[in-house]
Amino acid sequence: MQFEILDSFKPVTLAEMSAVRLMNRVDTKYLTTIPVLKALLELLSKEYYVQDTDGLRLFPYHTVYFDTPEHRMYMMHLSGKKTRQKIRMRTYVNSDVHFLEIKNKNNKGRTKKKRISIEAITGETAPYEEFITRYSAFSSRQLVPHIENFFNRITLVNHDFTERLTIDTGLRFHNLINDRTCELPNIVVIELKRDGTIVSPAQKHLNHLRIKASGFSKYCMGMVFTSPELKFNRFKARKRYVEKMNG
Repeated sequence: MQFEILDSFKPVTLAEMSAVRLMNRVDTKYLTTIPVLKALLELLSKEYYVQDTDGLRLFPYHTVYFDTPEHRMYMMHLSGKKTRQKIRMRTYVNSDVHFLEIKNKNNKGRTKKKRISIEAITGETAPYEEFITRYSAFSSRQLVPHIENFFNRITLVNHDFTERLTIDTGLRFHNLINDRTCELPNIVVIELKRDGTIVSPAQKHLNHLRIKASGFSKYCMGMVFTSPELKFNRFKARKRYVEKMNG
């Protein structure tokens, strides 16, 4: 899906965006729908740059999430633990670039991400044992691929280069264990990424459009929608909310 309003944003290159890598950051997620997103982009167009690579401003992503057979990382989320991890392989489809990423969230809400370049997404983590044991609580021998997702991302950077806004649309999930699938075509996941407590120019527009902060883990919600055998009591209200928004 293309958004014509993106043509009115001034461009920023991937190299220029290196100034706001935010590898040690505070993330706030928001959920909305496609029609509301279009209104939000209109409001942001004068205050943000859009990532542009060879004229493209909407980029497809493919991600595979790993967990233990007993879903230990999923259960960390389900039990409400503030300190938790995710391990994933991600492909930036247009550039054919691949990474193994480990995301650690601490009990103060800060996220640290470590990643290394890999040749391709595979279901095999053994070649990366040293990296995995160094930055996570797991060994590659414990990990299996559980679910993959696909989405399209818009990335915005404010004119002061103090924050980054990612906007994900066209979410699709495929469970690699039971082969179930789920699509959420009307759902938009917005993530505001910034260091510390710097004032965000986006927040006034999010508030104006009544887009509220709402946790949304692509891994956890993908598992909830495609793994009916899993417990998901803590995510039940969120699942209903997403289903209602998706129509």
